[in-house]
Amino acid sequence: MGLAASGEQALSGDDLSKARSNYTNYCGGCHGRSLETFVNRKWQHGDSQEALFKGIKHGYPDQGMPAYATTFTDQEITQLASFIREGIVAQKGKSESKGNAQVYRSEKLNFELEKVVTGLDVPWAMAFLPNGDMLITERGGTLYRFTKGQELQKITGSPEVLDQGQGGLLDVILHPNFAQNNTIFLSYSAFKKEGGQTLSTTAIMRAQLEGNALTNQKQIFEAQPYARTRHHYGSRMEFGRDGYLYFSMGDRGGTRENPQNLNVHAGKIHRIKEDGTIPADNPFVNRAGAMKSIFTYGNRNPQGMALNPTTGELWTHEHGPKGGDEVNIMKKGANYGWADVTHGIDYNGSKISDLKQKPGITDPIKIWVPSIAPSGMAFVTGDRYKAWQGDLLVGSLSYKFLSRLELDGNKVVKEERLLQDIGRVRDVRLSPDGYVYLAVENPGVIYRLVPTSE
Repeated sequence: MGLAASGEQALSGDDLSKARSNYTNYCGGCHGRSLETFVNRKWQHGDSQEALFKGIKHGYPDQGMPAYATTFTDQEITQLASFIREGIVAQKGKSESKGNAQVYRSEKLNFELEKVVTGLDVPWAMAFLPNGDMLITERGGTLYRFTKGQELQKITGSPEVLDQGQGGLLDVILHPNFAQNNTIFLSYSAFKKEGGQTLSTTAIMRAQLEGNALTNQKQIFEAQPYARTRHHYGSRMEFGRDGYLYFSMGDRGGTRENPQNLNVHAGKIHRIKEDGTIPADNPFVNRAGAMKSIFTYGNRNPQGMALNPTTGELWTHEHGPKGGDEVNIMKKGANYGWADVTHGIDYNGSKISDLKQKPGITDPIKIWVPSIAPSGMAFVTGDRYKAWQGDLLVGSLSYKFLSRLELDGNKVVKEERLLQDIGRVRDVRLSPDGYVYLAVENPGVIYRLVPTSE
């Protein structure tokens, strides 16, 4: 490893400026602009100066971490490791600063931010029950009910998950007829032991919610093949107006192997019946070797999904690499291009493709460069936010804000960035009574946006 990795050094002057610039340009998109994701991190490979040096230089490809040996010199890697360690100490000295009284002023309306749930870690998704209770998935594997009485209760019977990397207990949605059948759906990272390795995949469970217990659990989808990697599970779900369940699956890190290959599940949007069987009119049901659940392909890692309330079309957004996050409208059988076309580059600065457009590829309606790391998505309906009616709300993990996208039909005509530095926004939902809720991680908090006349 060399002398450059042998000891930690305090940074100042040009060294500090260079390390901060390298972190912002190469690391902040995934790990947070203020290093906040490192504070409560479970360090699988250690958090010493030497461990960080090794991880940055050689990477951990199975976990989505590329090697930077050809990007930085050993001295730059040492400085970057020191910058990260110093930043962790600084972040640990901070406390939550978001109160309930502040009025936030946007271009079209003002609102207060009401703290609804605290004490969480990584709340990945929310779903609202007919009685006003809220279901919350914690990526670590716990499903919670948050009651109208402000009590956080654990629900038993959720699936066993692989809580590593980006895996865990992920999305939760209700069956459209939940009031009659008490049925919910959970997406998660399933795993198995094979050949001395732990392999994982995206899976979906259907279950009935009886009090605070899941019963009649059944795995209705299990993506193939399993992989060694620990990232890009996708996992957002939505019921379409056709009554079918749509869900995303990321490319699992197989950039070249998976998204354009119809013989694997990874890098696609899928469409199944509520019992896991395949609709007869899915686009590739008659193609030999193709996975019959595929609805679209060429998707990288979609973590936002919502039905357009006007058209009924399924909208998604997906993470680009370094640059090139996208909002897309899902069309049956369409190819969205990854990784033949992209508006981004790889995390270590290497080129992925020379093309941003290509015949036969469906173009996105919105692109973010640099990447905001979008997660969670909701259309604004109802009367509570009249000035935002029809707008699309998207959370940002990397830049820690809420994006409000104004639409003209299927075109994004304006973006307003709200709640700057609120935290890593993991999910955005509209409740049945018309309020916008945000799930923010590290620390895990759920907020409600309350319009005000002030």
